[in-house]
Order: sequence, then C-alpha cells, then structure tokens
Amino acid sequence: MNISLPYGKGQLSLDLPDHLSVDVLHPRYTPPSADPAAEVRAALDSVDWQRFKGSRSAAIAINDKTRPVPHDLLLPPLLERLEQLGIARERITLIIATGNHAPMQPAEFPSILPEAILQRYRVISHDIDADHNIVRLGMTTRRTVVSINRAFLEANVRIAVGNVEPHQFAGFSGGAKSAVIGLAGWDTINGNHRMMAEPKATLGNYDDNPVRQDIEDMGRIVGIHLALNTVLNEHKQIVRVFCGAPQDVMRTAIPLVRQVYQQTVAQPYDLIIASPGGHPKDINIYQAQKALGHAVHAVRVGGTIILAAACSEGSGSTKYENWLGELRLPLGADVNRAVIERFRAEGFRVGPHKAFQIARDSLDRRVIWITDLPNPARFGFRSAASLRAALYEALDADPSIQRVAVLPYANATLVQAQA
Repeated sequence: MNISLPYGKGQLSLDLPDHLSVDVLHPRYTPPSADPAAEVRAALDSVDWQRFKGSRSAAIAINDKTRPVPHDLLLPPLLERLEQLGIARERITLIIATGNHAPMQPAEFPSILPEAILQRYRVISHDIDADHNIVRLGMTTRRTVVSINRAFLEANVRIAVGNVEPHQFAGFSGGAKSAVIGLAGWDTINGNHRMMAEPKATLGNYDDNPVRQDIEDMGRIVGIHLALNTVLNEHKQIVRVFCGAPQDVMRTAIPLVRQVYQQTVAQPYDLIIASPGGHPKDINIYQAQKALGHAVHAVRVGGTIILAAACSEGSGSTKYENWLGELRLPLGADVNRAVIERFRAEGFRVGPHKAFQIARDSLDRRVIWITDLPNPARFGFRSAASLRAALYEALDADPSIQRVAVLPYANATLVQAQA
C-alpha cells in the first residue's frame, strides 16, 4: 500500500509492507459550500446589526500565519457591514492575534490578508511583550488574570474571527479564543494554560473542560460581541460559517466539527504514521506538536508514532528552546522524564509547556521525527532520514507491529479509541 503525507508545502510518500493492516484516518469527506461567499453573507445576515448602531469604532481579532483562516472571504463583507453602521473606515482596526508567538511584521501581512484590506484599513500585530498596550480587567472564576490588548478593548464593537476545530487541551478552538488568548498578556496565557494537565482538559471536550470554560469566562469579562467562525474541511475549504455571540457559535459549530473531524476506532494501533497536515500546520515544532498530541490518543502504550513535520521555521519558541537546552541530557526516555520532573517542579510556564507536552506524549511510546530541523537531537528527538528509514526502524524494534493507522491531517483529526 502506498501512502502520501503532506510535508511542508509538498508531499512525502511511502510503500507499506503487505503484511501490515493499515487504516487511513482523516477528516470525513465533506463537500465545501457550493457558494462560500453566500454562506458568509447568510451568517452575517443572522446578526441583529441595529444593536450596534451609533458605535464609533470596531476592532477585529484575526488569526496569524499559523492558522489557515479564509480571511479573503470572511473579512470584506464583515468590514462592509461595519461601515454600513456608520463606523468610519479609519476607526476600524484589524489586530493579528499572535498570542505568545512573535509579532508579525508588516512585510508578512500580505500572507494572511488581501492587499485591498491592507490599503484601506489599519492593521496591527499583537505583541505580548508590549505590556503598555495590555490592560488587566480582573480574574476569571478559576483565578486566571484577564489581560487584553488595549486597542481591542477600547473599540466599541469587538469581534473575533477564526475557525472552530479540534484543540488538544482546550477541546476546540474558535469563539472567544482568538481574542482572549490571541490578544492576551503572559499572565493570562500562563494562567489559562496551566490547567492543560487537568484530566478534563482534553481533545474534543467542551462542556466541563477547565481550559475552555476559563476562555468563555474571559470572553464575558472582555465583552466580545461577535464571533465570525468557519468550519473547514480537510482541504481548508469552507463547509459552514457561523456568526453570533461566541458561546452560541461554539455550541452550534461543535456538532458539525465532530461530524467532519472525529473518527472512532475499536482499539489503539501499534503504529501511527502522522503529519500535522503540511504548511502552515508544520511550520515549527510549536505547531507540529499538536499532531503528536492527537496521535497519542490512537496508539497503544509501548507503540510507535512516526511524525513527519518539516518545521521550516525551527522551534517557534525561544523560551521552549532555551529551557530545553539547559537539560543537556542524552536522547531517549531520560530526556522525557527529566523534562516532566523539571516542569512539574518549576510550575507552569508558556514555552516550557511545549517541552512538557512532547515529553508526556513520548514517555511510554517510541516517537520518530521526520523533519528538516538541522539538529533534531538537541530537542531530545529521535529522528530518521526518511519515512522508509523510520518505518523499518520501528519494525526492527518491535516485530509485533501489525495494526497501523495513517493520519495525513493529524492536527485536524479527532481520533477516539474505544478500548
């Protein structure tokens, strides 16, 4: 059987031996909307825009280059509605919600926004380290500080734009998350993400997920008026568009997300061969790790995960990289144990949390990376030169391997094993 995996902006292929039982798991085939522009208009039509009449300014949180949001389809009709309310074009600000990523530079803006928008509207990038541009509003019921970008908070109309999709510890992305995490300060992100190790902070869990419900608290405190969210299929095409109060959008979109992305299997596999889904989902370790966090739900303890992720922009976090570099331990399980012990001893911090997630998911499994990283070993990664080399390393190490699952779009595939 020949398989093909997205890798960066290209593909990797591999012939699998006939004696293996292979399942290819990916989001269910879901046709795109026949008229995505009409789909966007219908979602916007569902909003009572008259309640915003008299507003003098608006701010829109949009995702950065690591997320494939169809801004070219979503933003023009949204901006038109805001102008129809009487909000002057120069009083509308689009804020790139980078979260704890480095701010995007203006030269990069055309990679996510149409030129016509860049020419007509104010576009800025959030900078988590620019503390003078961040306002603190109090705490959530879970004692997380609520800090938010000043330009977003001071606008009369506050809108979050993004996708609803599975998320490894928030359950699902979308809704208020783009704004309250994407435009937050370090105290908010550290406070919220510290709960990722709690048992209910898991992939696909929404109602009693502490991370996600903390996000909903933040959304209420900040006062996000609207979320304009898509559900995309595996080819990043619009299936549906939702617009309304953030929590209403989440509750309406999640059943469709499950229908598109969830795969239930009878029992865990011996071997998983996974890709985050290619660019931009494998742009760096920080993004590619999510594929490992999804794949681990489908592999048995003692099994193997082969992860093909180009990581053309390196680690994606100097905090993660520097923290991990201080360990200076040999490759293998010792690195994973050392990471987990140190992380728990020091307490939660964004950046090092990525090392913890990778170590936790690698501890009782063999994980082999296929990557363009110059020196994967400095991250504690076992790596191979090709998919074929990784496969035969896995088969040599564990001749009992029989059941194999291939996840070409692991970042967007919600796999649940019944056994």
